[in-house]
Amino acid sequence: MQPRLELGFFCTESIRDSRCSTATVKPAAKYLYIYKLLQQAEQLTTEIEGNEELPRVERSLGQVLEASQELYSKVTQSGANDIQAHLLFGSKGIDLQQISQKLETLSSKRTFEPLQPIADSDVESFLKNEKENAILSLIDEVNKNSLQTTEDQKWEHMLSDWNREKIKLMNAMIGPSQNWLDLKKIPEPMAIGDASKTFGQSMLDNLETTKRTPEHLVADTPKKFGLSMLDNVEAAYARQVLQYNKSVFQGTKSRTALYQKFAQVADDFNDLKAKEMWEVIKMMSNIPAFARDEDPLKARGNPAIQQCLIAQGKKYLENRYKQYMSDVVRTNPAAAMRGGEPGTYPLVRSFVGLRLQGQGLQGLVDGIIDDRPLWPMVYYCLRSGDANAALYCLKKAGRDHEEFVQALEEYIVNPEKPLGDQLQTAINFQYRIQVRNATDPYKRAVYCAIGCCDVSDEHTEVARTADDYLWLKLCTIKPRANSDTETYTYSDLQKMILEEYGETHYHAYEKPLVYFQVLTLTGQFEPAIEFLSRIPRYQVHGVHMALALHDVYLLGTPRNVQAPLLSVDTDDPSPLRRLNLARLLLLYVRKFELTDPTEALHYFFFLRNLKDPDGKNLFMCCCTELALESRDYEALFGRIDAATGLRSTGLLDQFNNPHIDTKVIALNVAEQLVNKGMFEDAITMYDIAGNLEKALELFCVLLSQVVSGGGGVTALRQRLAMQAQHVSRRLRCDPTPLPAALLDAYNKLCKLMTFFDHYHEQNYDLALESLRECELVPLSTSELEARVAGARAARGELLRCLPAVLRALATILTAKRQQLKVTNAPLATQPQNKQIEWLRDQAEVLNTFAGNISYRMPGDTYSQLAQMQILMH
Repeated sequence: MQPRLELGFFCTESIRDSRCSTATVKPAAKYLYIYKLLQQAEQLTTEIEGNEELPRVERSLGQVLEASQELYSKVTQSGANDIQAHLLFGSKGIDLQQISQKLETLSSKRTFEPLQPIADSDVESFLKNEKENAILSLIDEVNKNSLQTTEDQKWEHMLSDWNREKIKLMNAMIGPSQNWLDLKKIPEPMAIGDASKTFGQSMLDNLETTKRTPEHLVADTPKKFGLSMLDNVEAAYARQVLQYNKSVFQGTKSRTALYQKFAQVADDFNDLKAKEMWEVIKMMSNIPAFARDEDPLKARGNPAIQQCLIAQGKKYLENRYKQYMSDVVRTNPAAAMRGGEPGTYPLVRSFVGLRLQGQGLQGLVDGIIDDRPLWPMVYYCLRSGDANAALYCLKKAGRDHEEFVQALEEYIVNPEKPLGDQLQTAINFQYRIQVRNATDPYKRAVYCAIGCCDVSDEHTEVARTADDYLWLKLCTIKPRANSDTETYTYSDLQKMILEEYGETHYHAYEKPLVYFQVLTLTGQFEPAIEFLSRIPRYQVHGVHMALALHDVYLLGTPRNVQAPLLSVDTDDPSPLRRLNLARLLLLYVRKFELTDPTEALHYFFFLRNLKDPDGKNLFMCCCTELALESRDYEALFGRIDAATGLRSTGLLDQFNNPHIDTKVIALNVAEQLVNKGMFEDAITMYDIAGNLEKALELFCVLLSQVVSGGGGVTALRQRLAMQAQHVSRRLRCDPTPLPAALLDAYNKLCKLMTFFDHYHEQNYDLALESLRECELVPLSTSELEARVAGARAARGELLRCLPAVLRALATILTAKRQQLKVTNAPLATQPQNKQIEWLRDQAEVLNTFAGNISYRMPGDTYSQLAQMQILMH
């Protein structure tokens, strides 16, 4: 019986039948060993049979040896990687060997290999090649077209996304009036003397940058006004602004309205689209004047004012359509057959004959007049603004429309008022019974225009353009005493155009004129101007339209000049917006304010009635920013004559009135310059503002910083030396009393400049003479007590100069002592001994003075004084 192997272990039967050699084992021990081995085998068998996850495999020892040799040969041939791959795929039930065999059976075809050349006589191969060439070219063309289509769609999608993002960004600027932009000014660290030319804070973005440059680069190099940045149209508008403001300066009451002046500019340049926009503004501005102390948006919410706006909007649309009909008839005189008869009725008859031909006459009811259908004639007479001609048509048609004739007669008497209750009821009843389901769209449109019967009817068969649709909607807006019928208000129309339809519906960027007209004709001036300001071509027109509307108190502005360009005030009824005129104007003026200051100031003058968040006059704030930006103070404020103290005329003087003062503007500029550390400019502006005391204080501060430098060594010191001459002449001619301590400090600082000039030139005798005149430090024992008392009462500007003065004086005394040592003979004469004794006394006096004054100086100053005293012996 052969032994069997079960999962790598001998079975129990093989153990029992096996004949093991026990020659070396004792009998008792032999049986004990076999018994233990049997127990272990049975235990292993039990454990194996209890494992249900592994299958039971029985192999003989020969089979196990054969499988081991086969596995070993595979390992030696394929390596360990294949074994690991088999284990990985085998654990998932995949036979890797079978898959490899299937892959080997696959054969690659020469699909896109180059075609072999063929002989000219081989027709079959030629046709085969041509066929394959056609297939390949088709595949290549389809591939190219697919790539190009994908590229085009990608860019189209990106542009569409970007346009949506732009619209979101612009719409994000519309917010409640409480969410103002925080544009508060940030205080700057004060720098003295070496502050470079710094741009003023912009009221638009309040971007502040303080740029530091070396002192020798800091010169008075303001941004001089240069070549004009205005184009022809902008310059023409600016001329009108200047003329208008001059009439305001002169107090002319019967001056021409600003919108008429600006409209003339569009006429002169023959810009048809701009001309049409100004015609709309002229028409909508021609309403009763508002009270100047009333908010324009609240005034426009008055029912009487709304009716005026509606009437003006209808009038513009009617005049424009009448002109359109005249143009159509004029271009087709033969087909129109108008004749020479004037008036609206012949014009409409000719137009209807051209407009309605063939299928256009189908569905029309109630007969004809003068070979033309009745209701189209009535509609186009009303559409052209001639209700009397429409009444003539109805009367000519017979007595079948008496009720509507009465309604039309009442409409002619007062177009803005609703019909009487009895007549309105009759018209509504007739519309519901007969007209609503009639096949004549012109009859329905006429009933709705006169009787306001159905405000929900869009009249798409008749209203084919935005103008037609808007005219019909304006006709249906009338105040109703009772609420029996559905009403349509002015606010409903405004909300529909601005919020429901918006720029997308009207393709605003493709047709800006259309969108501007529908907004303006519905009294929404603020969104219309804000839309124009986003289009570079029409920005200049939009800005001046805002000025024209602001001039007649039609433009709604926010309560805070830091609001977004277009904002929503929670107190205003929907969908009214407020336009930030100040922000719009500053955005426009920003590009030419440095090259055309006169024009910029005249534009700023429109902001004279507005206040900034601090309550300051906005015009004066803008002038302050312009002065800080340009630094050309002489052009803006004029120049002070040192001899007489009189100021020459500057650009700002023409705007002076009880609320605007050039000196106040100069004072604001000076304060801003001080905050920026630009003390040189601030001195000039304080002088112009008439505050000579403050100018002298700043001058002393600057002098104390550069007084110890050599003459002409630094650009700042050289400029201050020249300016000191101007200040000295001003002090002599100005009778304004100034503090004695300030004048004393100024005079002593000027003398110290002379002292240091001589010191650096090594003119020590002249330097000592200048210092004696200055009376700042003692030059003898008798002066010590007075100089100590004077130092204790001196201003800080003088005390800051003391260390440099004492060190310079110590250097002078030491140099004189060394000179005496070199020039003296072995036996000193009596005058020389006296001079040496004076130098010793002077050294002692200076050390005593330095120790008694209540001002702590740097340690090197005390060291140099002590060293000087030692060298004197």
